[in-house]
Amino acid sequence: MALLTVNGVSKQERGNFVVKQISFTQMPFEKIAIAGETGSGKTTLLKMIAGLIEPDAGEIQFQHKKIIGPNDQLIPGHPGIVYLSQYFELRNNYWVYDLMEMANKLSEAEANTIYSICQIEHLLKRRTNQLSGGEKQRIALAQLLTTSPKLLLLDEPFSNLDAAHKQTIKSVIHEIGVQLGISCIMVSHDALDVLSWADTILILKDGAIVQQGTAKQIYHQPANEYCAALFGTYNRIDTANKQISAAIKGIAVHGQQLLIRPEQIKIETEIKTGLTGTIAKVLFFGSYYLLDVVIDQQLLHVKTGSGAYTAGEQIYLSIAAADLWTL
Repeated sequence: MALLTVNGVSKQERGNFVVKQISFTQMPFEKIAIAGETGSGKTTLLKMIAGLIEPDAGEIQFQHKKIIGPNDQLIPGHPGIVYLSQYFELRNNYWVYDLMEMANKLSEAEANTIYSICQIEHLLKRRTNQLSGGEKQRIALAQLLTTSPKLLLLDEPFSNLDAAHKQTIKSVIHEIGVQLGISCIMVSHDALDVLSWADTILILKDGAIVQQGTAKQIYHQPANEYCAALFGTYNRIDTANKQISAAIKGIAVHGQQLLIRPEQIKIETEIKTGLTGTIAKVLFFGSYYLLDVVIDQQLLHVKTGSGAYTAGEQIYLSIAAADLWTL
C-alpha cells in the first residue's frame, strides 16, 4: 500500500511550468531523494506535497486521501507531513527546552528519544541565540518530529553546513528512519549527498522528471549527460579517437556517445590494450587522486588511490566495455 501518490502534478508561475506532469509513488519507509539543478522545480514539488502550495493540475494523495492545499483550508499543511525548509527560523532568545515544549505532543520518554536522535540533549538549557546554524537546524527538526509525523520533507538540509555539521545531520536523518520509522523525501542541490542514503532518486530538469531509479542505476546508467554530471565527474569518449575505439573490446561504437566514470578506467603496469596516454595534471583530493590523461587530444579523467604519478609521465590504461554506457 502506497504512503504517497503524486499523479500528474503541474504548477505554473507567470505562464511558465515550474513543475510539469510529475508522477511517482512512495512506499512506507522508502527514502526518496529529489535532485536537479537550481530552478528545476525541486522545492516547489516538495511544498506541494507538504500542502503549502496548490497544484494547478494533478492530485497528491497521502495514505490514500487527497492532500488539501491552501486554497481549501485556513492553515496550510497536513498533520501527518512535516516540512523543514532550508530557510527555517527559531524564535530568538528562547530557552531551547521551552521552545521544544511549545510544539511537543509526546510523552517525556518519547520526546527524550527524539532529543537523543537529533543530538540536542546538551542544548536544551541554552538559548536559541547561543546556537550555531547546525545546532539550530537540529532543534527545528526535533520540533517537527515531536508532532509525530509519518512523512518528513527535507529541503536542502546540507546547504550552508560545514563538513562536521553535515556529517552530524546525515547521521540524524539516518536514525530518524531507523529508530522512528518515519518515511522521508529529501531535496538536495548536491546530488552526491544522497547517493548513499536514497532508495529511489528522481532527477528533475525544467520541472519534469528526466530519470528515476536506484542510486546505482542513476550513477552507472544516467539517462543523459545532465544526469551524469549531477553525480560527479565523468568522461565522454570521443569515438572518432581511433586509439581509444580500438582499445575497447566487445562493443560496437556505431557513432554512439560513450560515457564512463573516472574510477572505471583501469591503470595498467604495461601495454595490454594499446591505450597509452600522457599525464597532463595530477589533482589531490585527500582520499584519492584525479589524473588528467591525454590520448591523441582526448582528455580522460582517471581516479586512483596512488600518489606515484607525475605530470608528463606516460601511462597505460584499459577500458572494459561493461563499464561504458551509451546515450
